[in-house]
Amino acid sequence: MVPFLKWVGGKRQLLDNIRQYVPPHFERYIEPFVGGGAVFFDLLPEKAWINDVNSELVNCYCVVRDDVEALTENLSHHIYDKDYYLAQRALDRVGGGLSSLDKLTRASRFIYLNRTAFNGMYRVNSKGLFNVPFGRYKNPNIVNEETLRACSSALQQVKITNLDYLDVLSKCKERDFVYVDPPYFPVSPTASFTQYSDGAFGLAQQQKLAEALHELHNKGVKFLASNANVPDIFDLYQGFAIKTVLAKRAINSKADKRHAVKEVLISNM
Repeated sequence: MVPFLKWVGGKRQLLDNIRQYVPPHFERYIEPFVGGGAVFFDLLPEKAWINDVNSELVNCYCVVRDDVEALTENLSHHIYDKDYYLAQRALDRVGGGLSSLDKLTRASRFIYLNRTAFNGMYRVNSKGLFNVPFGRYKNPNIVNEETLRACSSALQQVKITNLDYLDVLSKCKERDFVYVDPPYFPVSPTASFTQYSDGAFGLAQQQKLAEALHELHNKGVKFLASNANVPDIFDLYQGFAIKTVLAKRAINSKADKRHAVKEVLISNM
């Protein structure tokens, strides 16, 4: 199933690799950094818990699950225009900010910005304000009713939360399967192009995540994790199986600069 969001760093092109690590039997699928949800929508597990620190993203998932018809109707009123885009983007800067908007309006804005921002990127500044420039497309599909309805159906029995990932991992049990796709370790001092939320995810956070995954392993929980192909990651995950894979990432504004990059899949299976 195709996700309803575009997502920088999404895993659609790596699904063939990822499927090789999915255990044949598990009771619950858990994804603490769900992002665009490519892996969840590919696996369509019977029982699942998805989570993200990005409250606007989580709200969007909940509205898709709970009120998809009202959402598609609301989306139909958006227009593809730069001035209109900038006005929508600025809603987090005026009045009471996004907290003054209802859940449906926030979810509709989120999808609209996702479909019309540059490269579908999600980035906020140090104040937590969305700051991605207007994207230039021929005819962006703002209201993808078929995909939204299919995703809504897939989400009906899914637990969706807005928690710190450590809170989620602390509740994992032996028969769970956990897929972890955190903000990647920067491959260079300038490579951390985006701030996904108003909290950074640097070396200290990568170390905490690695410690948490070692604890999951000791509890007998099966997991698969994605990250950047850098020496620090190999050091943090010594003792686990680490496979290098190639992924083409469309971050550079010039298409001829978008080369395949090495990433890693880390597994305790």
